[in-house]
Amino acid sequence: MKKNKILSLAIVAALSTSLIACGNSSSNGSSVAEGSDEIKAANSGEVIELTNVSYDPTRELYAAYNEVFAKHYQDEFGQTVEITQSHGGSGKQALEVANGLEADVVTLALEGDVQVVADAGLIDDGFTSEYELDSSPYTSTIVFLVRSGNPKKIYDWNDLIREDVGVITPNPKTSGGAMWNYLAAWYYFEQQGQNDSEILDSIKQLYANVVVLDSGARGATTSFVENKQGDVLIAWENEAFLSLKEYPGEYEIVVPSVSILCQPTVAVVDEVAKKHGTADVAKEYLGYLYSDEAQEIEAQNFYRPSTKSIYDKYVFTADSNTITEIPADGKWINDNVNLTDINHFGGWAQARADHFADGANFDSIYEQ
Repeated sequence: MKKNKILSLAIVAALSTSLIACGNSSSNGSSVAEGSDEIKAANSGEVIELTNVSYDPTRELYAAYNEVFAKHYQDEFGQTVEITQSHGGSGKQALEVANGLEADVVTLALEGDVQVVADAGLIDDGFTSEYELDSSPYTSTIVFLVRSGNPKKIYDWNDLIREDVGVITPNPKTSGGAMWNYLAAWYYFEQQGQNDSEILDSIKQLYANVVVLDSGARGATTSFVENKQGDVLIAWENEAFLSLKEYPGEYEIVVPSVSILCQPTVAVVDEVAKKHGTADVAKEYLGYLYSDEAQEIEAQNFYRPSTKSIYDKYVFTADSNTITEIPADGKWINDNVNLTDINHFGGWAQARADHFADGANFDSIYEQ
């Protein structure tokens, strides 16, 4: 999570850096077809190169997963795969791929960002049906990260509109995680019985308290954790737990009364994969995210796994909405949260039109 460990998108795109080996077969039954470009590469001794364009908080997850996939692919198909990782705000990443950054796969923060790439003609229709659970192999939710002892006594969304509270959250125009943050807040105020006009006023008060509006979730974490800005970070659950892990005793997680089920979406960038001859390995790479081995890695990196038996291993019974440390037994999932989902907002196309398009609600409350 340190700033000097984070490669810029420009460097990744221009120099194809951060190569991590990867490798083998998937739980959705995909396989490398006889006569495919991967088989030809194997016969010639060439290394298969794959680019995964992802969003900010998945750095640690894919650093671990790529090593496991490399071994899996080598064992199953006898071929080496080298993976280039690119990370940044999910919305910005989607635009980069749509505008020419050649990703074989995208693993972005939400379906709507993958749709941006599809709208550019690079991903075939029906990408949410390519894999289980709407092509979302792991999920997350939105929580608060506060400083040790919670000096501002921040416990729920209504505390974020107090005049004495400084908020850190990314920009929904560039960050998929920021969209989830915004929608979770909207849902809270809706649950308080406010009408749309009143909700807009509450959200406007919240964003009036934003100290720094970073372009991505990792940048927002850096602003709060390393630069010591603000009183509360609205964060992906996994980002908050990584902060507890890296800075023990310095921060606490506050789980609000309501939040939202965040569903990151994965997809093969079909046109690029065809061009590179990587379609088979790209499908294998995403399919293996559903394997038990990968699901354990996801849980260990504080993403909620989609396999129920593995999910249940990490659930604990919460007696408080405050988490002060990583549990010694590894059980970190608080399952007692009122979570809405994107369907409550009419799906991503409707949510974008209502809240994040030019001239929509976010512009009306923040960019005047």
